[in-house]
Amino acid sequence: MERKTFAFGGTALTVDSDDSELVITPADIDDVRVERQVDGWVFMGSGPDPEWKLVDGKLTLRVDCDGVSANCDAVHRIQVPRDVAVTVESDNGRVTAEGFTTPMKVRSDNGDVRVRKAGGALDLGTENGDVAVEPGATAPEVVARSDNGDVRIVLGSVPRRVDVVTDNGDVHVSVPTAEYEVTGASDNGDVRIDVPRRDKSEHSVSVRSDNGDVSVLTAN
Repeated sequence: MERKTFAFGGTALTVDSDDSELVITPADIDDVRVERQVDGWVFMGSGPDPEWKLVDGKLTLRVDCDGVSANCDAVHRIQVPRDVAVTVESDNGRVTAEGFTTPMKVRSDNGDVRVRKAGGALDLGTENGDVAVEPGATAPEVVARSDNGDVRIVLGSVPRRVDVVTDNGDVHVSVPTAEYEVTGASDNGDVRIDVPRRDKSEHSVSVRSDNGDVSVLTAN
């Protein structure tokens, strides 16, 4: 286990990661703190060779693991100041974020995206994996995309907007009782809408799956 503290004075941070699980939380701090754990082996090659740096508002995390045969695992746990908006760009690995009240954007090429206790606007996407906004979130806006995976969103306060699309997977959205303008569709799956509906409501929910079931339900 290694730890490093990076000086930071901005209001927005980008995390750029390859081949690592990420766990990101806000804290009452003025810097960015990273804890990493890297394990693995390489046959006829080199690694695992980890690298970390923070330059111009971008935290770059790399774990090189190259050889004829290799098996490497990495986890980075990141703490950031509470008032910082975070963007995550992950090539391969699960991303978990918890406790943010600031806007958050997450993109993963291969891995699940999981958000807990979020109070800021969320823009979440993965090419291959599930997307989950867990109970307790009060995000005013949620945009979620998955090319191949399920999307599950549970909100504890009435949102302005929820917009979900998955090419291959089920979609489940749970929201508090209110009147919503709702659009729900699936090219190959069941559609269930069970919330009060009103055209041109200031609260909108749009959900679509090309191949999977779709549901929009009240949470209470």
